[in-house]
Amino acid sequence: MKPTERSFARRIDLTSLQLFVAVCELGSIGKAAEREFIAASAVSKRLSDLEATLETPLLYRHARGVKLTPAGESLLHHARSVLFSLEKMQGELSEYTDGVRGHVRVHASISAVVQFLPEDLGAFIREHPGVKIDLEEHLSTEVIRAVQEGAADLGICNPAVPGDPAVGLQTLPYREDRLVAVAPRGHALIEGRTELAFIDTLEHDHVGLEANSSIYLAMRDEAARAGRTIRLRIHVAGMDAMCRMIANGLGVGVMPERAFELLNGNGALACAPLSDDWARRRIALVARDFSTLPVTARALVEHLRASEPST
Repeated sequence: MKPTERSFARRIDLTSLQLFVAVCELGSIGKAAEREFIAASAVSKRLSDLEATLETPLLYRHARGVKLTPAGESLLHHARSVLFSLEKMQGELSEYTDGVRGHVRVHASISAVVQFLPEDLGAFIREHPGVKIDLEEHLSTEVIRAVQEGAADLGICNPAVPGDPAVGLQTLPYREDRLVAVAPRGHALIEGRTELAFIDTLEHDHVGLEANSSIYLAMRDEAARAGRTIRLRIHVAGMDAMCRMIANGLGVGVMPERAFELLNGNGALACAPLSDDWARRRIALVARDFSTLPVTARALVEHLRASEPST
């Protein structure tokens, strides 16, 4: 290493890199300070010092938060890589200590969060109380991107989304689910039906999930193949909101069967499984490389794999 390179390495502070990444992920110095339990003024000072060290602005600061400069985009990529390598080193060294400790960053789709993760993660935490799990809910495409960029150690989502964004990542089976059509009890769409084709739902107004959700993208593509469009009345962010909208007559919807069973508390709704092949979906565990995950993350992967019901 050249003297100038050694000098540069010594001037880069890892804590400042961690805070920089936190600010980028949250889009706000104040939110990053709150998450990292440090004063906002201290975070701002470290970022200013980092910019002075690198001799270039990293952030555009405005009243509603911050935005990355081109140099900031480059640093974010490298900072995540450096921090990922450090976590990998920590994971390997932690294998020499007693017990499983540490924390795992998990990004998961709404389907995984609603249907399976509360029970599975709860059981894991009871077995390993020294582990902290940071769980964030995102669309499947966002989950995959977070794993690719190192913002998440582990992703849990439906990897079969348009464009094959999971290329270059490893996947392991976690769970399977089946999509159902949901309507108010007694509705003509599902009354007396044990199953139906998705195309049958297109005669009715729809309450849909977010436009970039894997469920809505699959519905849109299937409708297009049939030369039809979805009569969408409203997009909602969650399945609980979908159930409430459907119960109040705003349309029919499509969601995973287990999610419907968990959310249909008052029994006002009914469902019928979709007969389409694409309505049977795979929910997978996604990582850059499972073999290089920190020991804590590998323990979580083993637990989630063991929780998979036999088929």
